Order: sequence, then structure tokens, then C-alpha cells
Amino acid sequence: MNGGIYIWGTGCTAGELIEKLPGSLDVRGFADSFPTADTFMGKPVVSPEALAALSPELIIVASRHTDEILRRCSELGIERGRLLFVKDSFRLADLNSGCDSALRLLGPELLRSLIPACRIVRESAYGDSALDGRDLENDYVRVRTLELACEMLTDVPGAAAELGVYRGGFARCINALLPGRRLYLFDTFDGFDSAEARHERQLGRCGEGFIEAHRNSSLERVLALMPYPGQVTPMPGLFPASLNGLEERFALVSLDADLEASTYAGLDYFVPRMNRGGFIFLHDYSSPLAGVRAAAERYQREHGLRFHALPLCDVNGTLVLCM
Repeated sequence: MNGGIYIWGTGCTAGELIEKLPGSLDVRGFADSFPTADTFMGKPVVSPEALAALSPELIIVASRHTDEILRRCSELGIERGRLLFVKDSFRLADLNSGCDSALRLLGPELLRSLIPACRIVRESAYGDSALDGRDLENDYVRVRTLELACEMLTDVPGAAAELGVYRGGFARCINALLPGRRLYLFDTFDGFDSAEARHERQLGRCGEGFIEAHRNSSLERVLALMPYPGQVTPMPGLFPASLNGLEERFALVSLDADLEASTYAGLDYFVPRMNRGGFIFLHDYSSPLAGVRAAAERYQREHGLRFHALPLCDVNGTLVLCM
């Protein structure tokens, strides 16, 4: 056994996790089924096949795709006793119950800090759905609410859009649910604006791992997820410069820019262009990304209005604006 600790995933959870772990731990690298770079947070990124050959003592799974990863590990001969799940770890049984190496390598105090106290995951009620089961599993409340909202848009004209696409999971849901509408995707597809991200980090609103995780995307990766790619119009670049003079009316917008200035710019553009009866899904409103709430409060204060909105109990606290 080559030993050491590896983290499965190179997204936001993995970036935040590596910053929590003490430097004394023997964390040797990351694993990812679809890597976009050879390194992450200064450590190598390997494929699941390479990970199995390395035989680490512990694999910390920082991904919500628990069922898929369990299946993959079984195929590769990776024992359950070496897997510690820090996301979606509790269904009808605790997925971490057989991970004997976690307590020995991490210690009880660190282990308790990594596993959230509330770990119940509501299983999806879907059988045969237009949406991928992984999307529903990741954030059932948010995606189910999106589906219900889309059912109410039958008589509401306008396009759909997402500002802050990241790896395209939620955009894929929008495209699947609104196949007859144009979907505009606004993102650099290469991470945050460096000056804005640096400012948010200085305010203590996010860490370097979170910032680097958002570089692990690409336009090609996002477009490959879309079930109706002919209806998708990518708008790459920094928003709002990426608008390039676009004037459009909207029925549904996902505003997931994470940072204050970009969120405010999104509200400033989209709110006046929403058709009556439409919705804006403002993601991360009730999350540690405090810039999102700050942007929403500042926009309302400066424009002398109050949003008609409903908060969701989803993973990152979406606020649904009803227009």
C-alpha cells in the first residue's frame, strides 16, 4: 500500500476541505473523473484508475455524487473502509460506518468538524425524469422548485439565463425543463475576476480553495451537458461586458455569481428585464457567501424597493424572486 490521503473531487467542497485540514496530514493529491487540470491547490490530480493503483490509506470524498463514486470504487476494487464521505453521507444508513481508517488518521475532533451534524438526504421521488438523477440528488429542493416554477411559465414570454454557470449542472436542468426557450449562459468559464475574488477573500467571504475550484471548468464541458444545445447561447467573458449590447426579456434567471459586485450587476441588468410572472433564482442568499445577500440588500435599498421573494431550504439557501 502506497498510503497517504487523497481527496476525491476538485470542486468547491474539495477546495474548502483542503484549507481545513492541518498541514501535518499526508494529503498527497486529488482524484477527479473529469479533471480540467493536472494540479489543484498545488497538488496532483489523478484519475480514479490511477487512484486505485496508488492504494491510499484514506480517500476523503468531497463530492455529492455518492452513489456514482461508490459504484466506481467497487469496480476498481477500492474498499469501503478507505472511503470517508463528507457530503451526502447519510441516507437510510450511514455511508461512513465502515471507514475504519478515518478515525485513526484524522482523530475524533477533526473528524467531527468535517462531517456536518445534519446529514439526512431526501431521496428523489422521480422515476423516469427528463433530468439526470445526479442533478436531483445533489440539491433536490432547489431542482424540484425549479421544475414547479417552470410549469408556471407557460403563459410568461421571454428567454432563460444563468449568470454564474460554473460546471453547468443547474444550467442543464434549466435547458431540460425549458427546451423551447433560448438559454443564455453568462460566465468566464475560467473562474472569477481576479480583483473581485481577491477583494471578497480579504473580506473573509471565501477562501483560496473556493476560488481555485471555479477555475476547474470550461465552456466545452458545460455545453456537453446540455440536452438541447441548439437552444443554448454562451456569453463568455466578464459580466456585464459580456452582454455585448444584448437586449432581451426574460422569464427565468438563475443568478449564481457568488460575489457581491457580480451579483449586484446581475440584479441591475435582469430585474428591469423580467416579464411579469417570471422568476429569479438568487443562489447562495443564505450561505457563507455573504456578498450575495449584501448585493441584494444594497440593490433594494438603492432602488427603493422590496423583493417579493421566497427563501428555500436548499443546500445553499436560494432566494426565489417572484416578478
